[in-house]
Amino acid sequence: MTTTALAPPRAAPAARHRIAALDVLRGFALCGILFVNAGPVTEFQYEVDHGPATLDDASGWLQLLVQQRFFPIFSLLFGMGFSLFLASAAQRTARPRVLLARRLLVLLPLGVLHQLFHPGEALTLYAVVGLLVLLPSSWLPRWAVALGAAVLVPASLVVTGGGMFLVPGAFLLGSALVRCGVADRLDGAWRAPLVLLALFAAASVPALAWQLQDLPGSGFTTSSAVAGVLLAGAYVTGLLVALATPLRAALEAAFAPLGRMALTNYVGATAVIVVAGRLLDLPHETSWTPVLALCAGILLVQWALSTLWLRSFRQGPLEHLWRWATWGRRPPLRASRGA
Repeated sequence: MTTTALAPPRAAPAARHRIAALDVLRGFALCGILFVNAGPVTEFQYEVDHGPATLDDASGWLQLLVQQRFFPIFSLLFGMGFSLFLASAAQRTARPRVLLARRLLVLLPLGVLHQLFHPGEALTLYAVVGLLVLLPSSWLPRWAVALGAAVLVPASLVVTGGGMFLVPGAFLLGSALVRCGVADRLDGAWRAPLVLLALFAAASVPALAWQLQDLPGSGFTTSSAVAGVLLAGAYVTGLLVALATPLRAALEAAFAPLGRMALTNYVGATAVIVVAGRLLDLPHETSWTPVLALCAGILLVQWALSTLWLRSFRQGPLEHLWRWATWGRRPPLRASRGA
């Protein structure tokens, strides 16, 4: 790839500091998404009559605490990452939106390939919605982006029951948070997150009670979507509050390596799950124990590998290739000494 479509790079600005809270949130969301995806990707219990979801086994608890709870977080973070990249690219080139379009176009074939093994994967959807919604929104004033989020998020919950229809609103919300300066104040913030945590937690109680009334059929219902967004808000704000306490070091150690290599880990987990599902014959399995153990094992291995990799390298392998294709020139991969 060449850089002929871009204006000559500007003088290199000071490197933007990494927002550690976003790495932690991304790693946390990655963990939850794995537990959501493991069942469908392995075709767990597809060949047995496993009955409806209940609180007597893991299926009900996954519906109540995991399903539709982490997808909104990941979508929000993608929107935030989009605007952070735009701000960074604008300091280095006169045509940052060309880079943004290229970044999303590169993600598209990766998502299509990933979809061959993971029918519910998000990368293809993220690339398409990014091109159709996020990229055009970058020309709008931030109040219009925030207004769009305020309209689309509730509308997706009420009209369509959330799911993939929540993505455009979550993207715009994440973008608006960055453009309003919220992202730069996340590290160390606790007062506003604490207030929001109380509000989300209070609102989650009746929402979860509503979902419990029809738990067996609450996979992608309005009750599940509403409870999911509220509980996702509680998860995010709760983590932000915890990051302002002495737990910060432990949370960063546990989740930041996974978050910094989220793309590599997301795609890599699919390959492991597909193979493990066949070896363990999970379509005929009746117990959730092997699936949950598989997820825990994958996360532990990915955490160890990510931690070791990032000691020597700046980015994960897929993150590096994505950046290379975006800029049209190979960026440095090996971390500088002392970094």
